[in-house]
Formats: sequence, C-alpha cells, structure tokens
Amino acid sequence: MIKVENLTKNYGEICAVNDIGFQINKGEILGLLGPNGAGKTTFMRILTCYLNPTSGTIQVKDFNIREHPLEIKQMMGYLPENAPLYPDMLVYDYLQYIADIRQLDKETKQKRIDQLAATCAIREVMHQPIGELSKGYKQRVGLAQAMMGDPEILVLDEPTSGLDPNQIIEIREIIKKIGKEKTIILSTHILSEAEATCDRVVIINKGKIVADSNIEDLKQSLGKEAVIILAFRNTDFAAVQKVLGQVAGVAAVEKTDSSDGILAVNVTCKTKEDIRGQIFQAIKKQDWQLLEFYQQFRSLENIFRELTKEN
Repeated sequence: MIKVENLTKNYGEICAVNDIGFQINKGEILGLLGPNGAGKTTFMRILTCYLNPTSGTIQVKDFNIREHPLEIKQMMGYLPENAPLYPDMLVYDYLQYIADIRQLDKETKQKRIDQLAATCAIREVMHQPIGELSKGYKQRVGLAQAMMGDPEILVLDEPTSGLDPNQIIEIREIIKKIGKEKTIILSTHILSEAEATCDRVVIINKGKIVADSNIEDLKQSLGKEAVIILAFRNTDFAAVQKVLGQVAGVAAVEKTDSSDGILAVNVTCKTKEDIRGQIFQAIKKQDWQLLEFYQQFRSLENIFRELTKEN
C-alpha cells in the first residue's frame, strides 16, 4: 500500500533521513521506533506531504507524494506529537469544525461525530472546553480529529507521549481497535508500546533503518542468545569463571556484582541448546553455595539499545 524508495531529507548539512526504503502493507500496524532525533518525525512529515524530501519518493497506492500530495492527504489522518487543538473551543464544536474542513455533509457529519465520540471514548467530555481536559482526553480528541474523514491510513506521532500509565493503556486499546480496519503508522520510543500494539517494527537510528521485522522474528533473530544468571555465597570469581568457561556452549562468564559475600555472575550462552543442565552439573562438583540460578533471553529493550547505541 505504501512504498518508500531511497528517501533522503537534509536540513543543511544535517541528514535527518538517509536513503531509507521499505514497504507498509494494507491493514498493518507499523511501529516506527528510534531514539529522539532518529528521523521518525521527519519521515512522518514527508509521508503526510507536509515536507518535501531532498531525494527519493513515497508511493501511496497509485499516488506519488511529489505529484499527488492532495490525493494522498485525503487518504490520511495525521496526529502530530502536539495535537492541533484549540483550547477555548468545546470538544463538540471543535469536531464540528474539523468535519466542516473535511467537507462532510450535515447528516454524515453528525453521524461521524457520534461514532468518533464512542470509538475514542470522549462522549462524557463533548461539551467541555478542550483546555480543561487532561492530557489523555486531549490525545483522544486529537485522535478523533485525525479520523474525522474516515481515512484509510492513520499516522500517529508519539501518541502516548506525556501520558500516565493508565492513559497509555487506554490510548493503546483504542489504536488496536482502530487497527482492525485501517493501516496505522505509529512512531514511538517506548518499547512496551510497540510490543503491545504493533504487527511489525522498523527501527531507525541516525536517519538509517537498522531493523525491519515483526517483533517475534526480531527477538528470535537478534535475541537468541540466552544469559544464565547465577549467585553464589563466599565463592571466588576466578574459580567460577574457570570452571563454567569450560562448559561447551558458554561464550562468556562475567561478574556483575560482588558485595556482602554474594557473587553475582552472568553466563552468556553461544548455542541454541539449553545448557543449564551441564552448568548445574559443573557447579554440583564444586563446594559452592548456589543462591540463584535462572535463564533469561535478551529483551526487545536490549535489542533496541544495541541497534541504536553510539558505536
């Protein structure tokens, strides 16, 4: 549905988006991930025809952003990071104003406002001034304005920024509900949000794509190394490192803490096989007091940090 080809955007000597290319399928919830300044917002502004790229292009269905910006805008709903709201207006009046901009007729306008009030859970604040609403309700009103024209594509830039945990969950559920009918591009740097909401993620760092995959495949391909966490009492690290380092499949043995007589150790495994049994047998042969023994895999957060770190 959306095809990004060799897209680049420069601001003087600064390259915000650097020759990126990928596709977004119809009905997909795509998470655009990256640290602050990675180029997410610039990409979204280009996609919504707010900015022109320096080079490259984006094809939306049969339309090109350079040649058909109006047709593309008519297919899209856009919620920027700072929602375009008028604090002195009542929610109902504001939505009527947006409906008029979208040129909805009188019958369709009222029906659409009622639908969005239910979908975005803002019915109880329809006759309150926008400026008196909480941040969560303001985001919902912003989401309603983005959906007023019943767009095929919804573009959301940091939709949960500044919200408390309860509000984040509420907005997330609304997005998942909308995503059953529309294509959604969602930018965020909150990993749990992407994991809970998105079908697929594209990770951008310094304007370049460093990963493009669904979350489970990303975890399996980049997070397949297991780490076994161990804790001993009154045990010498050099001895632990020597013994466990000889177990087949162990890549590294690292000390993470050593205080109050407790030695904490991480054992990184370089094999897909579960070698906890071999490690336990090696420990069993020694006169060590084992306090902790459990295995964990690299989280999406760890993968994200590795893909977006400086070096």
